[in-house]
Amino acid sequence: MRQITPVKKAHGLGVVNAGPHHWWQQRVTAIALIPLTLWVVFAVASLVGQDYTSVKSWFALPHNTVLSVLFVVTAIYHANLGLQVIVEDYIHHPGIKQAVLVTLKGTSKNPLIPTQM
Repeated sequence: MRQITPVKKAHGLGVVNAGPHHWWQQRVTAIALIPLTLWVVFAVASLVGQDYTSVKSWFALPHNTVLSVLFVVTAIYHANLGLQVIVEDYIHHPGIKQAVLVTLKGTSKNPLIPTQM
């Protein structure tokens, strides 16, 4: 009877030390989203009832444009990180998992996507 060591089981399942980096990215984006989300909520509340020209001129201000873009980019990146964890944990079919991860990341050359499953 052959015994398989934990290292042998884990071989080919992903990049070593990718987990902590991914975990930190999720936490940093979550913390960044707290003030950005509060800003978006108050900004949208202040724009309720305004006409198109007023809203357009509000978005034309540099700080509003930067914060809006920062919110959208951070929220999309944070959501992508979360979806990646869900896919890795709950999709067990290797082909489907790989296809979904490639779709999420946009490329198969990502070091976070295992090459062997």
